[in-house]
Amino acid sequence: MNKLERVIAHWSVTTYEVDDDCRRRYHYIFDQNGREYLGFKRPEANISVSDKDYVGHTKDCNQGSIGVACAAMHGALSVDNYGNFPILRPQFEAMCLRIAKLCKRYGIPVTPRTVLMHGEVQKTLGIKQRGKWDIAVLPYAGLKTIEACGDYMRKLVSGYLANLK
Repeated sequence: MNKLERVIAHWSVTTYEVDDDCRRRYHYIFDQNGREYLGFKRPEANISVSDKDYVGHTKDCNQGSIGVACAAMHGALSVDNYGNFPILRPQFEAMCLRIAKLCKRYGIPVTPRTVLMHGEVQKTLGIKQRGKWDIAVLPYAGLKTIEACGDYMRKLVSGYLANLK
């Protein structure tokens, strides 16, 4: 592989603040207001991981993958006990718009295998993860499963992509 071929969405398991740790772990991060923060490395760093100079956001699935995240979910225990920092509409929608722009820029189609939640990686791509369940709850949208959140994300991304010039 010598290209970027997928985008993987995450939550950072932090408060709404975007700190240097977030900027090391993701290419793009969104705070509670939808403000975008750039990670310390550009997506192109993940075209190849052989040089060990890439963003490690998803176990054994970083090569060719762009990592985006909502700064949220600190203290989350389950879809019913998501703590005081749930993902909010402005940050999720801003993340989806960025994903659409990335899909356009890198020619990534919007499919469950190419635009997915971290929690979908194991089931969809067959790459074992460590019990990741992000993003499995979006309280503002009334969604409480990884599949529902993933489908919702792809629907938003597709809508934004259709309107990009």
